[in-house]
Amino acid sequence: MTQPLALTGHVPLPAHAGAGGFDHAAVHAATGHVYVAHTANSTIDVFDPAARRYLHSIPGLTAVAGALVSDESQLVFTSNRGENTIGVFSPGSAPEVTRIAVGVRPNGLAYDARRRLVLAANVGDPAVPRSCTLSMVDIDGQTMRASIVVPGRTRWTVFDAEAEVFYVNIMAPSQIVVVDARHPDRVARTIAMPADGAHGLDFDPATRRLFCACDAGVLVTLDAGTGKMLNQCKLSGVPDVVWFNPARRQLYVAVGDPGVIDVFDTRTMMTLGTVTTEKGAHTTALPRSGDSVISFLPRTHRAALYTVVA
Repeated sequence: MTQPLALTGHVPLPAHAGAGGFDHAAVHAATGHVYVAHTANSTIDVFDPAARRYLHSIPGLTAVAGALVSDESQLVFTSNRGENTIGVFSPGSAPEVTRIAVGVRPNGLAYDARRRLVLAANVGDPAVPRSCTLSMVDIDGQTMRASIVVPGRTRWTVFDAEAEVFYVNIMAPSQIVVVDARHPDRVARTIAMPADGAHGLDFDPATRRLFCACDAGVLVTLDAGTGKMLNQCKLSGVPDVVWFNPARRQLYVAVGDPGVIDVFDTRTMMTLGTVTTEKGAHTTALPRSGDSVISFLPRTHRAALYTVVA
């Protein structure tokens, strides 16, 4: 079987100053620049994959865990887990970062561009009761509009613009909670997962399917509207970041141990192959063109660039 991704090169990134490696990343469509949370350095590292060149870092984002780019609003959002804030800034060098207080240890981020509303999914603190929450943040007012208590540690989250809802993974009990952006002060409904440890999440708006990678080593496909399970696929191990590629109708699931990307054809949900990255590489980025995939290698502090072949 031909490998679905072909390695074309690397971009060296700053060495780790502490523990933590890399976490979530996003791509700014207009420039192609990649913004990756460098948790070990409390920075967002920015690089140009086309030029294969590191550009600069945005410092002082304590234990940053997530990065999200809104091309509609021309904003970058970060979840700063070590200081219980989200950061908001414009793309470009030396941006001015606005910090907005949220819940305990924010991680996943999703954005409703129409309402300029950010959902920050907070993993909480086991020593603090009811600290697993969702913070609903008004970007224009620079304030937390509501805090929603959820039943367990949050994972990743995505926004469905057509249905106007946020989907948020909960680790245990393994489920997806749904928040209506029109009523962002409560959970509208929940979707129980058939596998433990709901973790990575993405969404196909054309087919109205959710792709949820679970710690049990299973990829679950769900009907977003009804919550009905449509399919289950075996993964190479415990997953993290999931990206759906609408241009190629493919799905990429990063598995840090052994260090691979599992690739699926979303038309059939059959595997297209498994691509070796590096042990500990649990996070990726997907440019909007759909022609490439980027994996972040914590042991060698590099970004690995892959071309989509299949």
